[in-house]
Amino acid sequence: MESQKKQPDVRLSGDQDHPTTATCSAATAAPKSTPDPEVSDKPKRRRYTARYKLSILEAADACSAPGEIGALLRREGLYSSLLSTWRHQRAEGALGALATRKRGRKPKKVDPLAARVRELESDKRELERQLEQARTVIDVQKKLSQILALEPSAHEQKDESR
Repeated sequence: MESQKKQPDVRLSGDQDHPTTATCSAATAAPKSTPDPEVSDKPKRRRYTARYKLSILEAADACSAPGEIGALLRREGLYSSLLSTWRHQRAEGALGALATRKRGRKPKKVDPLAARVRELESDKRELERQLEQARTVIDVQKKLSQILALEPSAHEQKDESR
C-alpha cells in the first residue's frame, strides 16, 4: 500500500460560526470524516457573518502565488463570485455593507388608522346585514297581510284618517 500524504488543514480564524484556525500546521490536521450521503430535502442556505467575510477577504488578499486563492475557496467551500461580491461590498461601506441582510419581502408599514378603518368597515357590514334582515321581515309581513287579507287595526285606521 502506498502511504498517502496528509494535507495540512489550513483554515482562517475570526468566526465562531465557521470553526477555523489561523495557523497552518500538520499537527492540528485531523482526518476528514466522510460526508453524509443522504441529501436533505431542502438545502439550508449558508449565512456568513461580516467577521468571516472580512477574514476570507484578508486571506485572499494575502495570497500571492498562482492557485492560492482557488485553494482557499475550495478549502472553505466558497465560489469566486462570493469573493467578488464581498470585495464590492467592502469597498462600498466596510463592515456595515458586509452584514447579512434578511431576504424576502420587507414588512409593511403599520398605518395607525388602518385598525380603525377595519373596525368601522366591520361595523358597517354588520349594520347592512341587520338592515337586510329587517327589510326581509317587513316584506314577509306585507305578504302575509295580503294573503290573509287582514284589515288594518283600529290604531292604524286613526293614523290614516288624519
